[in-house]
Amino acid sequence: MPLSAELYAILSLARRSDASDVHLVAGLPPMFRISGEIILADAPPLKREDTNRLTMELLNEEQQKAFQRDWQLCCSIFDPKLGRFRVAVYFHANNPEMAIRLVTNQIKARENLGLPPQIEDLTRLTSGLVLVTGPTGSGKTTTLNYMVDLINSERRCKIIMIEDPVEYVHSRKKAIIIQQELYADVRSFSGALIHVLRQDPDVICVGEMRDYETTATALMAAETGHLVIATCHTPNTSQTVERIVSIFPGDQQPQIVAQLANSLQGVIAQRLLPKANKKGQTLATELLIVNPAAKNHIREKEFHLLINVVQTGGRNGLYTMDESIYGLYQAGEITYDTAMNNAFDPSAMSHRIHKD
Repeated sequence: MPLSAELYAILSLARRSDASDVHLVAGLPPMFRISGEIILADAPPLKREDTNRLTMELLNEEQQKAFQRDWQLCCSIFDPKLGRFRVAVYFHANNPEMAIRLVTNQIKARENLGLPPQIEDLTRLTSGLVLVTGPTGSGKTTTLNYMVDLINSERRCKIIMIEDPVEYVHSRKKAIIIQQELYADVRSFSGALIHVLRQDPDVICVGEMRDYETTATALMAAETGHLVIATCHTPNTSQTVERIVSIFPGDQQPQIVAQLANSLQGVIAQRLLPKANKKGQTLATELLIVNPAAKNHIREKEFHLLINVVQTGGRNGLYTMDESIYGLYQAGEITYDTAMNNAFDPSAMSHRIHKD
């Protein structure tokens, strides 16, 4: 569906301004997030009918039904000149508004993204579950697409991605890549995932393990010879495992715990932090590679002890979020306030910084 002239002008200005996001809110001019800060465009305020019209013009019939039913929706749009955008639609004071993420058309190198080298080993696995976790806007989708691109560059296999929405369109290198978008190609993650298993995939990417059915099917796929890469909205490794188990009723949890212990291969938790020079953001991460000790803690439901595995796994490249944040502070990438505000243990972080 072609963009309206009004929306095209807004998104074109956003691209030229190197914005990461656009916010269209009734009563305010279009707003751009540039280097982490919200900047108002030099334009008249949008009226309620403006945001309603701009929103509805973007959605197909199925998406409009889903939006009216759920009161929120994510989708993607593409323009041949401006590229791809991820759109989050929501109601504010009973009126539709939008937050639009500008998607780059190139996948950066691992070093430029700030990802650890061990992530490459995780992409070379042929089975099991790999989780990318973090809050909204922490770069999980970028990491997932980096991993898919690496597999695409190295393996002759079939990759199926179920996304909400599709942000980066992968071109064929060595792999066959099928990308399906929620509400455009499939009705639900769980329903799509069941059918994916019948399509002879080697690698399955799930945009988000958000419910019981999706999680159960993803675990089954990871146990039966597929590499499953998925994202979760959890802040660290231990809370990720605990969250997955808690989705299930109590009588099913022993089975899920056993499946997780058998199939989980690694967790990379991440968050984006503002740079000290205020020019963009930098990535802080936490890495768990599941070893025998971690498997044992999962089997015994000692999820809180997984952090001990991470803390003592430095020789194998494991590290905590606080270690990553400390490293960024030491390198001058982030300020003291940013380090303290994002540390899981601010007291220990302060002691470590002042000890130096």
